[in-house]
Amino acid sequence: MRLPRLSVAAFAVLLAGASAWSSAGGAAASSRVLLVCNGTEGFTCPAGPAAPNYASIQAAVDAAQPGDWILVWPGDYREQGRGDPAHPAGVLITTPGVFLRGMDRNLVVVDGTKSGPECSSAAADQNVGGSGRDGVVVWKTDGTWLENFTVCNFLTSPAGSHGNQIWWNGGDGSGQIGMHSYWGDDLTATSTYATIDASHPEGGANPRGEYGIFSSNVGDGSSQYSGFMNHSYANNMGDAAFYIGACPNCSQILENSRGENSALGFSGTNAGGNLIIANTEFDQNKTGLTANSQNNDDQPSPQDGSCPTGSSPPVDGATGCTIFENNRIHDNNNPNVPGVGEGLAGGAPIGTGVVLAGTTFTTLFHNRIYNNDAWGALVTDLPDPEHAPAGFPDCTGGTWVDALQVCWYQAYGNATIDNLFESNGGYGNPTNGDVALIEPLTPPDDPSKPGNCFHGNSNPAYPAGFLKSDPPPFPGSEAPSNYLQQPTTYGTCGFSNAGNADPVLFGEAACNSQLLFGCPANFPYVANYPRPTKVHLMSLRQTAHRSPTMADPCGPDSFGQVPPPNPWCPYTGPTSRSHQADMSARMDSAAMARRLG
Repeated sequence: MRLPRLSVAAFAVLLAGASAWSSAGGAAASSRVLLVCNGTEGFTCPAGPAAPNYASIQAAVDAAQPGDWILVWPGDYREQGRGDPAHPAGVLITTPGVFLRGMDRNLVVVDGTKSGPECSSAAADQNVGGSGRDGVVVWKTDGTWLENFTVCNFLTSPAGSHGNQIWWNGGDGSGQIGMHSYWGDDLTATSTYATIDASHPEGGANPRGEYGIFSSNVGDGSSQYSGFMNHSYANNMGDAAFYIGACPNCSQILENSRGENSALGFSGTNAGGNLIIANTEFDQNKTGLTANSQNNDDQPSPQDGSCPTGSSPPVDGATGCTIFENNRIHDNNNPNVPGVGEGLAGGAPIGTGVVLAGTTFTTLFHNRIYNNDAWGALVTDLPDPEHAPAGFPDCTGGTWVDALQVCWYQAYGNATIDNLFESNGGYGNPTNGDVALIEPLTPPDDPSKPGNCFHGNSNPAYPAGFLKSDPPPFPGSEAPSNYLQQPTTYGTCGFSNAGNADPVLFGEAACNSQLLFGCPANFPYVANYPRPTKVHLMSLRQTAHRSPTMADPCGPDSFGQVPPPNPWCPYTGPTSRSHQADMSARMDSAAMARRLG
């Protein structure tokens, strides 16, 4: 593995960003610290010289200048934003270089409800608004830092708009990059409410929480990394716990985090270039980690993980610069999550650890993938039934197939390398197992494209090099073999190969996802996949247990940033004990140093 370049690049960006805000706004010499406290949840605001300047986060944000720090005392903050119908956010940030830090991750809560207890699950306490609401939104501005707080219950409209808890928004739906840098550390996103009605007893209806921690239309456009999500947690989302999308060269890193109890643990739509998802846990979702091309407003399509000019693959053997590495991806067999059956996220195959759908040059490297009951990893062409919105070319990077009324995205050039697979395929249907590939190589597929390759992967239950995989096509897929990883079949990257047109695998995937149609009535094989019954949401207490607060909110964050001297530091106020909870995805500094070389 070769990763020293990443370490140098990451810290170079951090130093450059700090210097930029210092020179632009005098941040280093004259940064102010704005103090926020509203005295809720039984937390008394400091008095005297330590008295807060503001009672709402939005008021402090509106007063902040580039380089200023905003510190937030524990409390329940039912923020109303600026009343801008174009941006229905609880907190809307449009000033560059602002630091927003809570004094305790679990006790500082930006709450989307209108009444009742903190993050109430009661229907009467929800505050949907006419078009839905978002939580903390950074809109088309660079260099912001969001740290050490929880956001909850910002819900979609009845029509499905908004519902994003934490969002770096560089221009959603524009097809353009409108943001170039951000930092997020020790963040939690959740929702305790999802609509359950007679027509959707399983919880697939709106309103609901849609995305947990979300970036769109963000990218640096260079070989460096300038967007960071770190030490964060999200659950209970109808689309994805974490999302990075609409960025041909994302220049972003998500690591040391955890996403669970959502339709997707991670979603990356049309997200490529320099993008790393690392040291993160995805579990108890319907589907774990997904990347895909899509013919929607997250333009431009397709997803392309190849390296931009000036970049090279950050791990040896990778086929591009989009890398999913050192993650734990397990037990993604949950049908009772919000959003089931809605759109591509709702149609993602249950029981699948990783889905690469219509992706190119994306690498799965050194992950542990286990206890996913359909497939550990599924690499597949994607038939997308959507049309691009007005103003965008339709089916860019794909092929429109009139007979099926889909935009067909071929998956090619992806690499699955040195992963550990264990106990996948528990549903026991034909083709279920560690790895599956769907790439027919018949029109509209181009058989001359570099094939999807697999090597160095292992399952300790089988001999070296053996996996339970398809290919070989059914019935060969029912027994572990080394066929997939032989150099002359699919074990060599960078060359075309035979793809896989196994109709049994295609039928099983169709029966599982029901993306285009239900399971064919005449399908001759067993295809038992669980269907939703009633949505189950994790409680606020469970969420807090998985969300360690910063040990010292006056100390350095993961990037070395420390607030200027202020009356609240050193901190002696209320604190949770969640930093002592076990968060398996959180890596200590030594482990991170080993990864970065």
